[in-house]
Amino acid sequence: MQTLHSAFGHRHPVWAVSHAGHCVPPDSMDMVEEAEEGDVFGLDGQIEHKLAFLRKHVPRETSLVLVGHSIGCYIILEMMKRDPELKIMKAVMLFPTIERMAQTPQGKVMTPVLCHMRYAAYLPLFLLSLLPEALKAGLIKLALGGIRSLDRAVVRPTVALLSGDCAANAMYMGGQEMRIVLERDNLTIKRNLEKLIFYYGATDHWCPVQYYHDIKQDFPRGDFRLCADGFRHAFVLDAGTEVATMVAEWIGGDLRT
Repeated sequence: MQTLHSAFGHRHPVWAVSHAGHCVPPDSMDMVEEAEEGDVFGLDGQIEHKLAFLRKHVPRETSLVLVGHSIGCYIILEMMKRDPELKIMKAVMLFPTIERMAQTPQGKVMTPVLCHMRYAAYLPLFLLSLLPEALKAGLIKLALGGIRSLDRAVVRPTVALLSGDCAANAMYMGGQEMRIVLERDNLTIKRNLEKLIFYYGATDHWCPVQYYHDIKQDFPRGDFRLCADGFRHAFVLDAGTEVATMVAEWIGGDLRT
């Protein structure tokens, strides 16, 4: 966010919207499902959560550039479908998990865990959440110690995600992703093709390179790019600045016009 903001001389606001229930609320608030109906922390609820943010906080006439990562790309496509009047200039889809998630190498490993075994993980996660913050931070640094150029800024939000409620909500949403993200939404992609930039990883176990070749074949006029820099799916761990600089170059023309 800081890199994108500075890349355009701080002339354009940059917003990031967390997934509902994935970060610890202020002490004065409880993490509760306040909606009268609907699955607030599920995948559908997360899509409506992003649309609600725009409706409440962003003037309707504002031109938007949306940047999504992983399941965020699926959410962007759904936002485009549900509210076609949004003034979206460009949408950047980074390492997009928009189809056949359960069939991917990582999906085959995680689907049983997220869909059938997640309740077994709740107790150890709860016990982990009781540890002092400094100790949890130390464990996170130890777990990520193999990443040579780790961005230390990711440690604090990762510790927050280990809160019992946050971790449970994240696993619940992940289980829904495995069940819901099946077929690629070709109709929405076709309707918005000129606005979309897709960036696929060369070694992404959540989105195999074959998916890149498939979509490129189905939409020969689309803007599909394959990573040549070795960025990992979770690029925020060590390459957030590099990816943001790249995104700024892609969308620079749109923001200057």
